[in-house]
Amino acid sequence: MKRLVLKSKIHRVRVTGTHLGYEGSITLGPEYLEQADLVPYERVDIYNITNGARFSTYVIRGKPGEVILNGAAARLAQPGDLLIIAAYTWMDDEELKEFRPRVVIVEPGDGAA
Repeated sequence: MKRLVLKSKIHRVRVTGTHLGYEGSITLGPEYLEQADLVPYERVDIYNITNGARFSTYVIRGKPGEVILNGAAARLAQPGDLLIIAAYTWMDDEELKEFRPRVVIVEPGDGAA
């Protein structure tokens, strides 16, 4: 049997910008892609801690430090909002015995500046 499990997540990352006129996606700096083992065009689920919005999109590579919501997703967050970005994968029970998701904690605590 295969199970859909958390592969990786970026926890409490701040939105740095929005771009409504783009076709859609989330732009992430290369450091986030590397740390969370994400690749361009990979599907991710976004959970906006600030306003409760939840949605899915795909990743595109940006410049260092960027967390930009594009297209329709730009209406679901504002710069400064805290997000959880999660990616999932299918695994069988045998693979799961040794597997641990990659978790990147960007802003511990309540995120207050």
